[in-house]
Amino acid sequence: MNTYPPLNALRVFEAAARLESFSAAAEELFVTHGAVSKQIRQLEEWLGTTLFARSGGRVRLTDAGWRYLVQVQDGLDLIANATSQLRNADRPRRLTVNSTPTFAMFWLMPRLHRFRARHPEVELHLMSSDRDISRLDTPFDIAIRRGPGDWPGHIAKPFLAEHELPLIHPRLAAGQPIRHAADLARHTLLYADTRPTAWQRWLTLAGVPELNPQRTLHFDRFSFALQAAAEGLGVVLGPLPLARRLIDAGMLVAPLTGPEMPVRGYCWVAPRAASHDAAAGAFCHWLEEEAAAG
Repeated sequence: MNTYPPLNALRVFEAAARLESFSAAAEELFVTHGAVSKQIRQLEEWLGTTLFARSGGRVRLTDAGWRYLVQVQDGLDLIANATSQLRNADRPRRLTVNSTPTFAMFWLMPRLHRFRARHPEVELHLMSSDRDISRLDTPFDIAIRRGPGDWPGHIAKPFLAEHELPLIHPRLAAGQPIRHAADLARHTLLYADTRPTAWQRWLTLAGVPELNPQRTLHFDRFSFALQAAAEGLGVVLGPLPLARRLIDAGMLVAPLTGPEMPVRGYCWVAPRAASHDAAAGAFCHWLEEEAAAG
């Protein structure tokens, strides 16, 4: 007995469910709104269940629709992955990695030469973004994000824990020593718009919530604040182990041993189909090895 649903209807369902709109799905697939509606209705009749709740011209997935979407996306990903591997069997495997900018700059890129030496057959394409993976404009094989998070249709695993401490250029530390948290009042504190409450949380943890620094300096990205600290512009609340390379190079020091403020660590995230992809699996395993090595 044929147990396959109408395959074109599955493609239409995936687009409409992902976009939560029949009109948006019609635009993406270059068909009419009526064609999308007809395909969804035929699929619901074939399945014998309602996938979308309709109300006032708007649609939303039912519980059954959500469950079906996850499995349909997994199946379509497997088909796409198998097709890509077959078509590109004689070409280098291109692995697209989407990482947050700070992680890519200060932790990932200094280590990538070791992955390339171990897996010369893999062609890496590194992209950076702070966006949630559900809002990315381009597909990826592996994403690196803070977590754990809610990533339906994906597999994910934490691989690197992180904590924060004040970091400063050695020259500034020698001129104005920081022996206690209160000594930060004599310094410029560097802030990042992406971590607006970090300093206040750390100062509260350190017992000096009312501390007034000599001045403050603000940046829109944390990577700029970290680089500013390495240039001697002030004190940054820096992440370890991400900033370890700058410390080892003598560009930053951690004048205080605590308190260490734990923050959300990093996870690798991949579409479920990646569990069948040797290159993606090798990269995730390498991330875990590098993190464990310190």
